[in-house]
Amino acid sequence: MLGDAETKQLIRRAKQGDGVAKETLITANVSLLKSIVKRYLGKGVEYDDLFSLACMGLLKAIAGFDEAYDVRFSTYAVPMIAGEIKRFLRDDGSVKVSRALKKAAREINRYIEHYTVEHGSQPTVKELAATFHMEEGEVVFTLGSGRMPVSIDEEGEYKDEKTATLSERLPSKEDPEDMIDRMVLKEAIEKLPERDKKIVVLRYFRDMTQSEVAKAIGVSQVQISRIESRIISQFKRDLTG
Repeated sequence: MLGDAETKQLIRRAKQGDGVAKETLITANVSLLKSIVKRYLGKGVEYDDLFSLACMGLLKAIAGFDEAYDVRFSTYAVPMIAGEIKRFLRDDGSVKVSRALKKAAREINRYIEHYTVEHGSQPTVKELAATFHMEEGEVVFTLGSGRMPVSIDEEGEYKDEKTATLSERLPSKEDPEDMIDRMVLKEAIEKLPERDKKIVVLRYFRDMTQSEVAKAIGVSQVQISRIESRIISQFKRDLTG
């Protein structure tokens, strides 16, 4: 296993085109890659093909990782690797607008209507982002989802984006499918009981072990393992439902 400092050093070298550094990072993360691949076995794709996709996802994670994120590389890489496999498995690669995305679009549009009546003008994307606790790119994508397909050269509707086309407004590095999954995941976490929510935060956003979480929560490690398995199963149903 590589240490955090060594991993970051290899990532810097890999970004500069060092093939040996890339191979070292892949080799060091084989166990992680295999654990993610196992989730998608039995879906009509050979193991070797899934592993190749996982490696592609890891390489994308290496290219996109920013040390300013202040998280472990593995924490950042896991959703990138899984996303690469999920995109391949989805029918013809088309974006499926989830129920959560449709719900968010309805809520934002309803807010816009009420705001316009009250203030005589439409809210800016920045104001919508602050109101709905989203990034501005998420707001643009959510509003656009209700009228897909849309030309990437179409100009915006809101007063602070009249001169910007959709291709200019959407975040260039974030795939729409990943954005949908992130929104669904965010909604799923919000629905959890407080204890379950705390476990998710400690395990996957603070990188604590099950034993460390068990000590913080005041239960056994076995209980944390069972609770975590239940939460993950629920998340999978939310993301695929």
